[in-house]
Formats: sequence, C-alpha cells, structure tokens
Amino acid sequence: MTDPLALHRALLTIDTHIDIPWPNGPAFRDETTRRVDLPKMRRGGVGAGCFAAYVPQGPRTPEGHEAAYVRAVAMLEAIRVMGGDAARLCVSAADIEQAHADGITAIVPAVENGHACAAEPGRLARFRELGARYLTLSHNGHNALCDSSNPRADLGDAAEEHGGLSALGRQAIAELNRLGMVIDIAHVSKKAMLQAAGLSRTPVMSTHSCIKALCDNARNLDDEQLDALRDVGGVVQITAVPSFLRAGKKADEVTVGDYVDHLDYAVRRIGLAHVGISSDFDGGGGFAGWRDASESANLTAELVRRGYGAEDIAALWGGNFLRVLKRAEQAAE
Repeated sequence: MTDPLALHRALLTIDTHIDIPWPNGPAFRDETTRRVDLPKMRRGGVGAGCFAAYVPQGPRTPEGHEAAYVRAVAMLEAIRVMGGDAARLCVSAADIEQAHADGITAIVPAVENGHACAAEPGRLARFRELGARYLTLSHNGHNALCDSSNPRADLGDAAEEHGGLSALGRQAIAELNRLGMVIDIAHVSKKAMLQAAGLSRTPVMSTHSCIKALCDNARNLDDEQLDALRDVGGVVQITAVPSFLRAGKKADEVTVGDYVDHLDYAVRRIGLAHVGISSDFDGGGGFAGWRDASESANLTAELVRRGYGAEDIAALWGGNFLRVLKRAEQAAE
C-alpha cells in the first residue's frame, strides 16, 4: 500500500498561486501568522510556490495606471529576494526542477491583474525581466485588457465592456507569447477566457479556479470553458477558496474531500493532464484540513485514498503546470 506521506515528500509539489503581504514586504523566511512562509512550506512538503505581485483594480487614469505598474515592479523586486539564501528564485521550468533536485524551495514570481501593465503591453517585458512566469489578465473589475468575471459597480463597470478581450488585450496576449509567459485566465469573463484560449499560441491556464458545475460562482469554470482548456492543452489549477468549493460555506465547513471532488470532476471531464492544484493562500484560500502550507500532505493522502497513482498525483501537484510553462518558454521569440 502506498505511504501517502512518503509519496508526498518525494514529489515536486508546486502551489501555483500564493499572495504576499503588501506593502510591508513578504514575511517569508521565518515562522509567521501567514498561511505560507518557508517553515510551513518545508513542513508541508511544498517544493515550489508561485508568488503573485497582486495589483487591485483601480481607476484607469494615467495616474492610476502608473501607480499599478510601480506597485507590480516593487512587488516583483520583493519576491526576487524572498528567503535570501534559504530559498531559490526560479524563472524557468528547468530552474524549478533543479531546485527540487537540490532540495531547495523554489520561489516563482507572477503578476496578478493585467492592470499592472498600465494599458501598455510593451511594459510586460519588464515583468519578465524580473522573473514573472505568468500574468493573470484581470482581477475583480474590468481593465484595459479584458472584461472580468466579477464587474465592479463601485468602479462604474457595466456587465461587460469589451465583449471579452479589448484590442489592447489581444496585443498583450501576443506580447506574452513572445516573452514566453503563460496567460492566466483566472478572474476573466467567459468570453475573454474563450477568446484568449483561441488566440494564444501556447496553452492558457487558470492558476486558481474551481468547477462551476459543483459550485455556481462567477469565478468558476463551466464545462465549455473546461473543454476549451483541454482542447488547447491548458490546465485548470483547482484552488482552495471555500466559497468557490461549496456555496455559502465557511472555511471550517469545507473539507479536503470537497476540494478533491472538484479535482475529480475536472479529471473526469477533461482528463488528468489538464488539472492541477493551487491554494490562493493569503488571498482567500484555506479550509479545514488545508488551512496553510504545512497541511499540504493531506491532499496527497486523499488522492491516494481515492485511488490515484503516484504518477497521476505528481502530474496534479506540478507536472501539468510545468508542461504548460515549458510550452510557453519554447514558443518565446
């Protein structure tokens, strides 16, 4: 019988979406009150984390755009030095695999919300220079690139503004492809998601979403969207936000079993190669049994209990994400 803990410790486990504290900088190397820090990752056997430079949606004025860009750059610079010599900045799939081979925790930068590029796709190159491996096209609220799955009435949003992607959004996708960055469709409207999947030269991914058939939330993906991800070789990374897993339930009412139900559904619908794991820790993720990074082995134990084999679990915990990352890197110009 497979020993779940031994298996978990042997895996290259990648959490594809984690937030960092800001503006006080990322408390990471020491034990903290955050859901993710280096000691918790090590106790939980998490080998790599994608840490997001998150920019909230704000006014689309010259001043607002500039402030968003400045914040994203500052956050990426902070992510680059997280952990000091105790962890390793990894800016490619090969870097992540080498860190795992060396027994060192991998820090993988990302940017959440295309608002950060200040409505200038040419500025995305700076994010890649600082190590960003993916860009989440939007957050809550429409931006200059695309419509969001969650319009912001307080920012004057209509139900939709661009009909999916804007012309700038299409330029941004071409630039992300050129740079070898993955296009993250978490948070975007269904139209924008389907358009991005069809337009990108490389597979798109949702780095933190769940399944709409199991929980009717605007942030979750329906069957048509899941099928589109499969058809382009993409991946949905199931996330640990309680309200995305079970409607109206608090964190202490949601279980590891509920989480794996979403994984199971996606695997049955689109195939195991197109499904993965993420937490959105310190950005809303966490529930009974997976409250922080230190409890990550509980997911592996539940997957073993449900009959998933070692190779399948390795693919869910990071292999599928790495495949998409490599595809993006190979297509860079």
